[in-house]
Amino acid sequence: MSASKHNRPWLALGGWLVLCFGAAAFGGLFGPGEWYARLRKPSWNPPNWIFGPVWTVLYIMMAVAAWRIWRFGDDGSRRKALGLFLVQLCLNAAWTPLFFGLKQPALAFGEIVLLWLAVCATTSAFFKMDRVAGWLMVAYLAWVSFAAVLNAALWRMNP
Repeated sequence: MSASKHNRPWLALGGWLVLCFGAAAFGGLFGPGEWYARLRKPSWNPPNWIFGPVWTVLYIMMAVAAWRIWRFGDDGSRRKALGLFLVQLCLNAAWTPLFFGLKQPALAFGEIVLLWLAVCATTSAFFKMDRVAGWLMVAYLAWVSFAAVLNAALWRMNP
């Protein structure tokens, strides 16, 4: 096998990382700011510093999961699973401008429910093709579940 063919899978992993962190960068345009600082929050609200490290690890895990499906899946199931992945990634990127940009926790909650459903569908599709890819998505699903509950609490506490 030539060196260029051998390096292609790693180049593709780089592409998935760029795609995932690109979605994160878009969300980064809408920081929490003063509005978020003034909201009433539940006692179990994580400190702001935790979000960056958690999302960094999650985006890496998501990229590796998508890369494994891209690399090991057959054409039909791969296309469907990666299509679901792209849908959930777009929904992921949309939440931040809704919550922080528009300052609309109710609208953001409706959107995060759709995100959660898309992450469930993606995780299920990934598990059917590659157990490692499926497990890599489980932490993300757990975090989105937590984020949805937190979003609901913030909406309820700040009508």
